Parts: sequence; C-alpha cells; structure tokens
Amino acid sequence: MNNIYFLFLMPLVFGCQPSSTLYKATDYVYVGDFTTGLEGPAVDQKGALYFVNPDHNGSIGKVDAEGNFSIFIDQLTEGSTANGIRIQKNGNLLLADYTGHNILEVEPNSKKVTVFAHEPLANQPNDLTLGTNSLLFASDPSWAEGTGNIWKVVDGKFELMDGNMGTTNGIEISPGGKILYVNESVQRKVWAYDITEDKMLVNKRVLLTFDDFGMDGMRCDVKGNLYITRYGKGTVVKVSPKGQILQEIKLKGKKPSNIAFGGKDGKTAFVTLQDRGYIETFRVSDPGHSFKINNEILFTNATTFSKKGTDIFIKEFL
Repeated sequence: MNNIYFLFLMPLVFGCQPSSTLYKATDYVYVGDFTTGLEGPAVDQKGALYFVNPDHNGSIGKVDAEGNFSIFIDQLTEGSTANGIRIQKNGNLLLADYTGHNILEVEPNSKKVTVFAHEPLANQPNDLTLGTNSLLFASDPSWAEGTGNIWKVVDGKFELMDGNMGTTNGIEISPGGKILYVNESVQRKVWAYDITEDKMLVNKRVLLTFDDFGMDGMRCDVKGNLYITRYGKGTVVKVSPKGQILQEIKLKGKKPSNIAFGGKDGKTAFVTLQDRGYIETFRVSDPGHSFKINNEILFTNATTFSKKGTDIFIKEFL
C-alpha cells in the first residue's frame, strides 16, 4: 500500500518538470508587428502571461497557459500607458502607468481598471517589484535629464526612497526581502540597497557595472540570481547575488525589454522584445522568485506524507 501511495505521488512531484535544454532561446508566440512598446511580462497564478502595448500604446496583451494570444485590454483609461506589470496574490494586476503618473490596478475577470496610487511629481513610473506583505517599489526615470527616482508605494501613496539616481529602470526585491536591486540603463550600473525592518533603504552600493549596451527589466530566481535584460545587445545576463556573471543567454532579437518566469514549475523565462513580433522563451535551472511568491503551495521545502506510520519526504522538488 505504501508503494502504491508513493507511485501516486510521483507524477504530482516529478511530472511537472519538462526535460529541455537550459538557456537556449526560442520563439514562444507571435504577438504582432507593433512591438516598439512591448514590455512588462508577468505570469499569474493560472499560468497566463500578461504584457503591455502589443497592438498599440495603451493595450494589454495576454497569452493563456495553452499559448493562445489575445488582446486583454484594448485601451487603458485616456492618458494612461502601462510599462511594468506585477501580479498580486489575489490575482489582480498592478501596472506602472508612465504617462498618467499612476500605479493602476486591474481586476482580471471584470477587467475593471482603478488608480492604485497617483503621484504628479513622478517622472514616469517605469517598472515595479512586489515583495511579501504587499511591499511595492517603483523605478521612475527621467530620460530627458538622465536622472531617476525610487519610490515605495504604501496605502495608495508614493514615498520617495532615493531621488539621486541615474535613469532607474529594472527593479527587483531579493528572495527573503532584504535587498532591493535597481539598474540604471544609461549609466549601466546595477545598485543594491539593504531593506530595513521598517522598509527603508540603506547601504546603497554598486553590485555590477557594464561597459557597453543598456539594461532594462530584471527578475530574481529563488536562489537570488538576477536575470537582467541587455537592451541593444540581445542577451539576458544571469548574475549572482555577489555580482558575478554566471551565464549570458543569446536571444534572437536585439532589444529585450523585460523578463518574467512561469510555466508549470516556474523555470520557464519569457522575454519581451521591442524589435520582433515574438515573445521569446528559454528554460532555466531554478524557479523565478515571483512565481514562488504567487504559488507558495507548490514550494514546501519539506512535505511529509504519513501512511500507516511510514513517512515519505519530498524535499525541494521544484
């Protein structure tokens, strides 16, 4: 009986791990010829991939878990254009609205769009990172001035964390919630901050500097490695928490704008590009951190099953 029970569990634990070559980019889905604003990929709890501006500025695209592309929202509220997207635990989308100086919230079933937070002094909210307990940070570059800000968004209000930055772009909270990473596209630097218990930023330091090409969106995996899109170079760089380059993944396009993790096990990367009609994809060794946050039931480090006094341990199966 114990053997039967274990055999029942094996497809659940191991069947969701497709075997494929790691770090080799392929085309995922064709999303149209208008790609100059394609950005903000994010995967929800049902496996759907959302992204912005596939058909025109102000639109939101969606690719369901079966790979079917559709226009999710044809046009946001007048004056609004989204860039980065994050998915909350309740399934609602948070959008960085760079023309409206907002963070927007979208309920996916009704598609109702509301203003989550507004800040008229913001340059143009660009990308978002969402940690545990709804901790939300936003990057905010001024491309004309070559400067930028970092904002924390709490209770519907923007709070300035650092106003002495270059062109802030990609932004991500580390697993464990203790470090905030922010990159500057023009200055080609990746910065790290410690996040205090009261959610302030301290100990600003350079993690990594590139000599050429730009940077755009970036995301962490569960081990704390950063995947940084290299705009203009056509690659995604995997960087350790110590700033060491571990891997560079060559893409088909030259202008990757952002990255997200999804698939059945969180080990499939999806990359938006602004010079092709396709979203590209590749497999990675470890699940994305945001995927883990939104799918915590799959990520129990040690699950014990008891059957007539026999314990079966399944440890870190993803």
